[in-house]
Amino acid sequence: MMFSKTCQYGIRAVLYLAVHTNFEHKLGVKEIAASLEVPQPFLAKILQKLSKNDLITSVKGPKGGFYLSNKNRIITIEKVVECLDGADVFTSCVLGLPICSEENPCPLHIHAFSFRAGLKYQLKHQNVDELARRIKREKIDI
Repeated sequence: MMFSKTCQYGIRAVLYLAVHTNFEHKLGVKEIAASLEVPQPFLAKILQKLSKNDLITSVKGPKGGFYLSNKNRIITIEKVVECLDGADVFTSCVLGLPICSEENPCPLHIHAFSFRAGLKYQLKHQNVDELARRIKREKIDI
């Protein structure tokens, strides 16, 4: 897969929060990790990074937890990917070669370029709220 485990878990967590939370109903990391069947300590670090970068909202205290604000809901999945895996995930060499470009392409460069460009376009043009509505409508299990 193109995205790291960190990024995959982060995307799933953001979408889970989009479907299951709001200002009145926040979730703790324990509940999110259990629902997504991911390691809690690992997910806690991911959620902290997403919160620090204003992609999700975190509230401390007895009525605290994680949720998506209206502002968080309009972010794109591209922003989540860039936060967790870095923007170069869409441009670095798929073979890991240090020098790979139009002028000096690796054997998979042209195929990877077109795939990544299409994927980046999709991730850039769908916000979290749109995807959450689709998940609810189609009853997709994340």
